[in-house]
Amino acid sequence: MWNQTNVTEFILMGFLYPHHLECLMAVGFLASYLLILSGNIMIIAIILLDRHLHSPMHFFLWNLSCLEILITSSVLPKVIVSFLKGDRSISYLACITQCYFYFLLGCSEFVLLAVMSYDRYVAICNPLHYTMVMNAQHCFQLVVGSWAMGFLATITPTILVITLPFCNANQIDHFFCDSLALVKLSCVDTSFVELLSFMTSSAILLGSLILTVVSYTYIVATIFRITSLSGRKKAFSTCSSHFIIITMGYGSCIFMYVRPSGSDTSLNKLVALLNTVVTPLMSPFIFSMRNQQMKDSLRRSSSLFKSLFS
Repeated sequence: MWNQTNVTEFILMGFLYPHHLECLMAVGFLASYLLILSGNIMIIAIILLDRHLHSPMHFFLWNLSCLEILITSSVLPKVIVSFLKGDRSISYLACITQCYFYFLLGCSEFVLLAVMSYDRYVAICNPLHYTMVMNAQHCFQLVVGSWAMGFLATITPTILVITLPFCNANQIDHFFCDSLALVKLSCVDTSFVELLSFMTSSAILLGSLILTVVSYTYIVATIFRITSLSGRKKAFSTCSSHFIIITMGYGSCIFMYVRPSGSDTSLNKLVALLNTVVTPLMSPFIFSMRNQQMKDSLRRSSSLFKSLFS
């Protein structure tokens, strides 16, 4: 009989570099983290304060920014502190908590991205019914449903991971408590846990991806039927930023989690960095620079600040 309580902490072995190099990496991660926070908080503040942006599309956008902040905050602060202190340990409870919330937030984000594609589908393909279909109550229900789907998708695999015995094996080959890396440490057969995790990841990622692809297929078909060049340009501009983010997010996560076990862990770490650092860092710039309404709001805000301080 194995005793799970033998392991009270884990060691994150994701990046093994000399301490002075890890300190430089910590500075880079800290700068990225501050930019992620400031950029996404800026988007949330602008949308909440500007009445011109009180629309379903921007309601979903500020919820997406909240998720980006939470996902990054579940991983990066621990990585930064570990690099600066040279202490790679993380307690058993903290590791399980990080694992759970990272995947809960990640699953919720992908469902929300699918919801955002559905919103664009209704706006472009059925504009006369848009205000009726995407009313405030329906939008709220869709966001709550995204969180509920994330909870339901992660609760069972997490409970199964908690029941696994680790038999003093505590070195995780990752820079955070990734569920796949954690399961590999167990000293019992984990094929059922791995299969369930694979099925859950496939259901969330591929299910939301199918909805997104179907939505964009109808969107593109509708846009090409628009005779006005300016009308086409406006329709594409409202979708392009969302399309860039879903391409980055889906591509990296499907690469990591919707594959058979035994894949290259070094490559998985690099792809995980794309999810936890690069995509949340780029999202505010992509959404603010490629969204005409956001650009107009930024101009109004900057003009207001100039008038206040002139």
